[in-house]
Amino acid sequence: MPHDHSHTAAPSDLELRVKALESLLVEKGLVNPHTLNSIIDTYENKVGPRNGARVIAKAWTDPQFKTALLNDATAAVSSLGYTGRQGEHLQVVENGDEVHNLIVCTLCSCYPWTMLGLPPVWYKSAPYRSRAVSEPRSVLREFGTELNAGITIRVWDSTSEQRYLVLPIRPAGTESWSEQQLRQLVSRNAMIGVEKAKNPRVAENIPP
Repeated sequence: MPHDHSHTAAPSDLELRVKALESLLVEKGLVNPHTLNSIIDTYENKVGPRNGARVIAKAWTDPQFKTALLNDATAAVSSLGYTGRQGEHLQVVENGDEVHNLIVCTLCSCYPWTMLGLPPVWYKSAPYRSRAVSEPRSVLREFGTELNAGITIRVWDSTSEQRYLVLPIRPAGTESWSEQQLRQLVSRNAMIGVEKAKNPRVAENIPP
């Protein structure tokens, strides 16, 4: 018999395994469910790419903040209430017409959690960690980022003490956009450097 309503998609095998592990830990009393929910809420709603997007959008609209961000990113983001969980130093590197920056951690997966939330699986993978250094242009191309041959690619290697964040080029045609609107154009991948900021033409329904 035909249905007009849609069904909820079945969880993936990985999601089922995670849920089973979570249930087991809670059942054994090894994890407090309230604490677990608090941690999940923190990384989904308080710590994550939206923090970084706020920083980038403010830099695009506030020249004084941008200068402070490029001079001492740790202090600049702290002024917005963002501090590193591990006391690491943050440096922001700016993309331009002649330079494109790319972030990697060649030793493990050091990453600005406070700004970007949980690191993606590909960032932690051995192929990305090696190829980002040896063939960055090919890596960018795989993410759909095509750069002119004359653009220099600078690869920044994060460590446990030093984390990096890319300041993407502000998309053309957004001169009248508010900071809130601009945040919607800043993705996690753009702040790692594997992609550019989103095209405003595909974000026309962003609220003011």
